[in-house]
Order: sequence, then C-alpha cells, then structure tokens
Amino acid sequence: MTSQDPTMESKYSPEAKDTIWTIPNAISLMRIACIPFITVLVSHRHLVLSLLLIFVSALSDGIDGYIARRFNQVSKAGQMLDPIADRMLIFFTILALGVSHILPWWLLIVVGLRDLLMAGLILILAQYDYGPLPVHFAGKTGTALLMLGIPALIVADAWPGSIFRILHLLSLAVVLWGVFFYWFAGILYIRQGISLMREERRHE
Repeated sequence: MTSQDPTMESKYSPEAKDTIWTIPNAISLMRIACIPFITVLVSHRHLVLSLLLIFVSALSDGIDGYIARRFNQVSKAGQMLDPIADRMLIFFTILALGVSHILPWWLLIVVGLRDLLMAGLILILAQYDYGPLPVHFAGKTGTALLMLGIPALIVADAWPGSIFRILHLLSLAVVLWGVFFYWFAGILYIRQGISLMREERRHE
C-alpha cells in the first residue's frame, strides 16, 4: 500500500490510540452485553423494564464519548465498538418488536440490509488501512430518530387508550423517517468509501 495523504488520513481516520482497555470501551462492551436482555424483554412484552435498559444504554452512549474526549481515551477499538453497539441495539430491538408484532418484519430487513452493507464497507476499507468513516449528520439524525421512535413505540404498546394509539402512529412515522436518513447516510458512506478506494488505487 502506498503512503496516504496526511490530510486525507486526518480527515477520515481521527487520531486515536491503539489501546483496548479503556473506560469508554468497557462502557461500550457493557452496552453490547445489555442488548440480549433488552431483546428478550421486548419480545416477551416486559416493556417497562426493557425501556429502563434502553434508557440506560442511551445514557451510556453519551457518557463513554464524553469520557473518551475529556480524558484523552479515544481509541481505535472504541471507534469501532461505539457504532457497532448502536447498530446492534437498533437491529435487535427492531427484531424483538417484530416478534411482538409491534413493527412489521420488512422494517427489520431494510435496517438489517443497510447495516450488512456498512459492515462490508468497513471490512473492505480496513484492507486499505482506513478506520471508520466520520459520522455524517444524516447518519446521526437517522440513528437519533430510531433511538427516539423505537422506545416511543414500546411506550405506546405498553398502555391502552386512544392517546397511546396516536402515539403509536407518530412513533411509527418517526421510525420511518429514521430509516430514510439511516439509508441516506449509508449511501453517502458507500460513495465516500468508493472515492477513498479509487484514490488509493491511483497511488499504487
């Protein structure tokens, strides 16, 4: 592989340490460890407890990022673990909601296909010594909408009444917009990845 353009490397691969054992990484691993419990709780309709775990997971997502930046514990492993934890939480929660007949199965397929493409892109870019691509605003928006809409759907299904039926429809609309931005960001990431690979091949 030829040497990379330093400006491109700094743009697409933020400076990070090679260390693995950091507090933010431990928090990300705990978030991943919570996902099977959330999935089981949602699928068995223990919705209040599952909401509590989702809230703790979402809170930890912000905490590990703050600790990493504040105490200079940004790591390459953490740059991989954090988005993996987010995507696993979204995918398996939607899976559980599908099992509970709260969400349609096609939504799981749409989200899962996008994450499968992103996983393939990460593996391909790793062959060129590139780390994760910088998070795009559309990706943050899509993830945020999904993280907001999914718990709202769980709340809407946990209690009866016309207000919660309206909440269900509003939450479903938020999830659908989240999927749109999720895929829009995915297309942008794929274009970025192709551009990087073409640039690399020109320097071979």
